[in-house]
Amino acid sequence: MAESTIISNTANLAKYLQLPQKGKITAEYVWIDGSNGVRSKSRTLNKKITKVEELPEWNFDGSSTGQAPGDNSDVYLRPVAFYPDPFRLGDNILVMCETYGADGKPNKYNYRHDAAIVLNKYKDHDIWFGLEQEYTLLDITGWPYGWPKNGFPAPQGPYYCGVGTGKVYCRDIVEAHIRACLYAEINISGTNAEVMPAQWEYQVGPVDGISMGDQLWMSRFILHRVAEEFGVKVTFSPKPIPGDWNGAGLHTNVSTKEMREEGGMKHIEAAMEKLAKRQKEHMSVYGEDNQLRMTGAHETSSYDKFTWGVANRGSSVRIPRSVAAEGKGYFEDRRPASNGDPYQITGIMCETLFGKVEGADVAAFAAGKTGEELEMVVEVSKP
Repeated sequence: MAESTIISNTANLAKYLQLPQKGKITAEYVWIDGSNGVRSKSRTLNKKITKVEELPEWNFDGSSTGQAPGDNSDVYLRPVAFYPDPFRLGDNILVMCETYGADGKPNKYNYRHDAAIVLNKYKDHDIWFGLEQEYTLLDITGWPYGWPKNGFPAPQGPYYCGVGTGKVYCRDIVEAHIRACLYAEINISGTNAEVMPAQWEYQVGPVDGISMGDQLWMSRFILHRVAEEFGVKVTFSPKPIPGDWNGAGLHTNVSTKEMREEGGMKHIEAAMEKLAKRQKEHMSVYGEDNQLRMTGAHETSSYDKFTWGVANRGSSVRIPRSVAAEGKGYFEDRRPASNGDPYQITGIMCETLFGKVEGADVAAFAAGKTGEELEMVVEVSKP
């Protein structure tokens, strides 16, 4: 396998991180770029930050991130949340930002803005989300880490939740990531090795409202930063290796106040009817190249059909058996791809359950792209 020689020298860095900052802090501003990736840059602030309103607006060159033309390149960063920095420690922080144009309007890649309008409108329903983020670790050449060079490992079977050499790869990155997220006060709730070797999953949640998207995006940033130090690449591609290998998803668990109360199953079933009517709209924001993953095989449903059922991992939406038995709880939407935008996913879910909100278009296709027109067929698999 190819080993990277371009890795961080953390041992040398450590002594500098111990130097006093004399009352000042470093804030790492993080935002989402025009290719669904994360970017960041840091600035020095003169005091410890205690609330997001204390953070100043900033800007960057949007022509270098695919977010603005060269002749009008300024894009503005507006802080919306901040977290303790697990890399610099102390009072230093990571800052999640929205992006805006010089005219004061949201940048075309700012999907948080509309999602927040919808989620805040219906906050009385106390919607909880839990996202299961799958990803694949690659070596410096872009091949799955630990796989034979120009070859393949043994077929899938021993790798899911595996233990031992030859079954799992890069557990040190996974352990470092979960500790870093806990330090940053991300509500990371677990992790496990996935079905394809070098593929892992972590879960964030339950988190309510727009904070779900904030935390998931920041957890992705932290994962990339941790992997930097090990010379390993992270991909959120929903089908990184073609053929008889599992893809990667962002399974989305959803629960409203009504679903958690006695008799909640009727609200879950009502949600299934609403989801069935908006298959195309949901798939338009559930991740790029998702059709490569959603073939009906490898624990997926078909891209152009909506199905639901109890304990069925081959359906679009799964109702856990324990939920069916108790008659209340939550459901798992298994359709979102691993590279899906959590703002769009949670926003459209809320919109489908409770209705559209004027001034918000969470189902818009990605800027500059057109949605493939699909004949959506609804197939319902009831318990």
